[in-house]
Amino acid sequence: QVQLVESGGGLVQPGGSLKLSCETSGFIFVLEPMAWYRQAPGKVRELVASITGRLRTTYADFAKGRFTISRDNGRKAVYLEMDNLKPEDTAVYYCRAESYVLNWGQGTQVTVSS
Repeated sequence: QVQLVESGGGLVQPGGSLKLSCETSGFIFVLEPMAWYRQAPGKVRELVASITGRLRTTYADFAKGRFTISRDNGRKAVYLEMDNLKPEDTAVYYCRAESYVLNWGQGTQVTVSS
């Protein structure tokens, strides 16, 4: 059973930083491409960044230069470091194992506000 548990969200001022974590179980993590998505109120869920088992990364345009995705295969975890946060980054952030597209965690709320 695929399980994804996101954490690390919170309230941060514009320009601040957060590091999100996603702990996983129920699949072979080392082989699995992983991704972070986000969903703002009233908007569709969108891809933020992805990372393959070979550590190849991709980023949405809004994330380039500010966000960094990484993974720890020993811990079966994926991370999203976010710097220079903006109010428009406010959203619920989710991780996903890309071979299990119907499986989502509960997400973690990120709020960027002064």
